[in-house]
Amino acid sequence: MDLDLASPAHFIMPTIPDNNDNTTISAKQQHNLSFKQRKPLAIRKEEVAAIRVKFPAKVPVIVERYHKETQLPSLDKTKFLVPEEITMSQFITIVRNRLQLNSQQALYLLVSNKNLASLSRPLSQIYRDYRDDDGFLYVTYASQEVFG
Repeated sequence: MDLDLASPAHFIMPTIPDNNDNTTISAKQQHNLSFKQRKPLAIRKEEVAAIRVKFPAKVPVIVERYHKETQLPSLDKTKFLVPEEITMSQFITIVRNRLQLNSQQALYLLVSNKNLASLSRPLSQIYRDYRDDDGFLYVTYASQEVFG
């Protein structure tokens, strides 16, 4: 049986089971979930362990848009492997480029969803001080300062 994959009728929205009941979550709803909500702790820990063995001089970073952000686009990926020696300022430049922002658009990076890290600090220090229990460094971006 040949399927015409170009036909929209053959594209099925992938779903995942909801942990609370037997309903499913659409791919769009899944995209709105944070990385921690999409992946169990054990899986995240395994990923970090494998990454750190293979790339010991790189920092595993999860970059997500602030949940109330409306001005900035979403990134095409959330996981980044960043060299330990780059500074937070250099990392902001990487994120700005991925978002294709112009020089007039503001961008703030919050570490662990609550801290504005010093731009001169290397990511190795930020990782040491703020990494999550799963081993990832979580960074949230927003167009305005977000506190509280």
